[in-house]
Amino acid sequence: MRRAVGGNDRDREVFGQRYQPIMREYLRRRWHGWWLADQVDDAVQDVFVECFRVGGVLARATPGRGLRALLVATTRNVARRYEEDAGRSRERTPDETAFLDAQPSREETLTALFDRRWAESMMAEAARTMQLQAASAEARRRYELLELRFDQGLPIREIAARWGEPARKVHDAYARARREFHRCLREVIVERGGVEPRDLDAECTMLLDLLG
Repeated sequence: MRRAVGGNDRDREVFGQRYQPIMREYLRRRWHGWWLADQVDDAVQDVFVECFRVGGVLARATPGRGLRALLVATTRNVARRYEEDAGRSRERTPDETAFLDAQPSREETLTALFDRRWAESMMAEAARTMQLQAASAEARRRYELLELRFDQGLPIREIAARWGEPARKVHDAYARARREFHRCLREVIVERGGVEPRDLDAECTMLLDLLG
């Protein structure tokens, strides 16, 4: 994140790959059915300008001031700026006036959407980290166990039967796999920054709650 602020092109590219889809979906949902939907790509680029400029969002993302909250606020502010500019540039139709008047009441829903997509991206990255770190056959098996349990929704007893293993053994492997995933999630949170070390466990719990 700090290298991205400093102008490192590769790190800015990684930053964009991580967060652009979340910003785009927020804006697309916000402007669905209105002509501003055609401006989503431009608005996303403006969010990145706000992120990378001197003294911008990333420069303010210090420990204790989470990046997620800063990004959703910046995306929301850019959206409002587009809406205000659209209102000044021409006379609004009654439908457009009604659309803009309804935005404040939709903010909570849109922020919840942003937060959920953020949590999903963090979990996906933690899963990739766990997969990459699975050096042994047993570690790869534990990664597969989490996939079967969460992606396919299979109960432990069914996985045990499929593998021809005692259920107790699979339960133990599942507990260890969860601990490994939790460690990978903490690594991802630290790498993305914006969270105090003492708040890591609370952040992990919050991400899981967002997906509940």
